Amino acid sequence: MQSWYDGLNKPKLTPPNKVFWPVWSTLYVLIAIALIVYFRTPVKPHATTVLVILAAHFLAGFSWTSIFFGKKKILAALIDLLFMDATLAAIIVFFANTNPLAAALLAPYFCWSLLATWLNFGIWRLNPGKR
Repeated sequence: MQSWYDGLNKPKLTPPNKVFWPVWSTLYVLIAIALIVYFRTPVKPHATTVLVILAAHFLAGFSWTSIFFGKKKILAALIDLLFMDATLAAIIVFFANTNPLAAALLAPYFCWSLLATWLNFGIWRLNPGKR
């Protein structure tokens, strides 16, 4: 049986499904290390702001799956990803000002997030009947 996602037209550079698990596993490790490095840094200017942005970012991240796969709202999922990109960029800037290593560890996640946004946009554009 074909799933809803399998039936969507996707951009040519869409990675095969088998790539997602190893990539996300690696990214979660890097994110965890980045958070540990950041929170172990003795002086953290704007720590409260960073916590709020982190919470908003991760809430949006956990919501994306439900929006895209559960509700099948491709445009809403794209907007969610754009919010995630913006909050992740802000997190990286705050981390860089506190501990550059913590920011650098988030670079692969930021690249993957931009790819995900591009893919989501492509799916939205290539599937006008499923918007």
